[in-house]
Amino acid sequence: MSEVQETSAVIYMDSSALVKRYLLEVGTTWTKTLCDTTTNVIATAEIGLVEIASAFAGKLRGGFINADEYHNARADLSNDAQHSYVLVSVNRTVVDEAIELTARNRLRGYDAVHLTSALHLNRALMSRDLPSIAFVSADDDLLRAAAAEGLLIDNPNRHAEDE
Repeated sequence: MSEVQETSAVIYMDSSALVKRYLLEVGTTWTKTLCDTTTNVIATAEIGLVEIASAFAGKLRGGFINADEYHNARADLSNDAQHSYVLVSVNRTVVDEAIELTARNRLRGYDAVHLTSALHLNRALMSRDLPSIAFVSADDDLLRAAAAEGLLIDNPNRHAEDE
């Protein structure tokens, strides 16, 4: 957390948002701009990397991308995970809190883990008197839950006109 400065915007992106950085989808241009702005810090849960890689594999199997695009996306994701993203670890506390979130909100399992990870990161930042995170997802149920938990939200799919 020490690399986060007061002038930085910390943006938590779930896998539905981050996949747009690597594969052409609605909202790709907007997502790439967020990720490539040097003052932004992009965070996600470690499990998000599995979800993103799975999306790549699904696009390959479905014939939406070719093998070169698949391998390039995987390599770019690996590089970004190592050098660009703040990865939030998933531990038993996160899992227990995610279970509680599913009782209050309409969430799938990993979506609850993403939201709990974002809330943990947000609390850590606010305890250091840093600004709240922005939560970005292409999933409307997850965004409603994030807003209900007090996070600022955005959906890359709503920025299609920027492309």
